[in-house]
Formats: sequence, structure tokens, C-alpha cells
Amino acid sequence: MWVVVPAHQEAARIGATLRALAAQRDRDFTLVVVDNASTDGTAAIAHDFARWAPFPVHVLSEPEKGVGCAVDTGFRYAIDHGAALLARTDADCLPRPGWTAGARDALRHGAGLVCGRIDARRDEHGPLGRAGFRALVRIAAFFGRIRPAHRRRHGYLAPYRMHAGNNMAITAALYDRVGGMPRRPSPTDRLFLNRVRRHTTAIVHARDMAVENSTRRLRAYGITGTARWYLDKGPGRHGEDPR
Repeated sequence: MWVVVPAHQEAARIGATLRALAAQRDRDFTLVVVDNASTDGTAAIAHDFARWAPFPVHVLSEPEKGVGCAVDTGFRYAIDHGAALLARTDADCLPRPGWTAGARDALRHGAGLVCGRIDARRDEHGPLGRAGFRALVRIAAFFGRIRPAHRRRHGYLAPYRMHAGNNMAITAALYDRVGGMPRRPSPTDRLFLNRVRRHTTAIVHARDMAVENSTRRLRAYGITGTARWYLDKGPGRHGEDPR
């Protein structure tokens, strides 16, 4: 298994993500951090982590800005170096200790693509804020299931399932078969999921594969602006980077 973390201007947050990966119960993996045209200390932090990490760490540079570019570069590098199983989280996310174990277990039991559970970061929100975030995720998942463009009559083999790119795992064989991650800026999650849905029914949700993710885009854009963003209608009056 190889884990890929794309990162752009994440010097303030990537350290916590790397520590969370070092705290995994299953540490039998290789980590690839893909520095995506950062001008801050993101790459230096990743290189420093590599000196003491409990697993091999590769730090790549992807000059073409866009999370899809960084993820695809990382996944293809991993596959070229022998990866059979791939997992991804983001540099502002905190995988819980059973994350890699949950990903490996689901893939070994026949899943092609695994969609994990996401929650709001506890260092950004209290219980009420996290509950609100979970409610929004459920609403988004319901909308995705009923959206006419996602119906199986459009050639999809599997029903729509909520998929967050910051918490996913996939076999290398399936990643190659679907043509990889769209090499473009965010959002890419829905586009990639629909690529996979055209090729397999082996898409599962693993509740024990859990990640706490930053809600900074939601705070910066609001609910309506965030919905616009993920429907690929652009950032509106907001800038593309909510940091």
C-alpha cells in the first residue's frame, strides 16, 4: 500500500497530518507527499518528517497547479514503483488511527474503490459544529443520489455514493483502468467517482476508514458558495483558495 498526500501552501497544517499518519496502527505503507507548486515551507516540513517517519517517505514536486494534477502524479509514481493498493488524504486532514487498516481491509476483501467517513476537525469545531457538518454531508450525499445526471441510465454500473477525495482508497489496477484522476484544479471528486462508476460495481463505504477534514472552505464560502464550488460552478465572488 502507498498513501498519497497532495499539498499546496500547507506549511501550517501538514505537520499534523503527517503526525496522524505516523500514529496509524497499520504503518506498513509508503507515503508520497506531492508538493503542488508551494512557495511556503510545505516541502521542507515533508522532508524533515521523512528523517524520522516510521515508514518510507517520498517527496515529489508537481509544478502544474491543481489537486487533480498532484494526486495523479502521486498515484502514478506509486504504481510505477510497485504499488498495488493506493490511498489518499489531504494535507489539511487528520486520518484517525485505524484509517490505513480500514482501507487495506476493504481493498483486500474485494473493493475496487473505498469511500471513507469524513467529519469536521475537532481542533476547528466543538460537538455542535461537528454535528452540523455531518448533517450537511448527509444532505449532500442525498442530493448526489437523486441528481438526474447521476442516474444509472447514463451508463453507470453502480449507484452514486458520496465520495470525498480526501478519504479514499483504490486498487492500482482500477486506477489505471479508469484513466486516473482528472488533471485539473478542484473539484475532482465527483468526476473521478463517475469515471469509476462506469467501470465497476465494487464501490464500498468503510465507516472505520475515518478522516477529520478542515471546513475552511465552508467557513469562507458559506453553504451556498460551497455547493456552487462542488457543482463545478466556480468560486463566485470568492477567491479559489480559502486559506
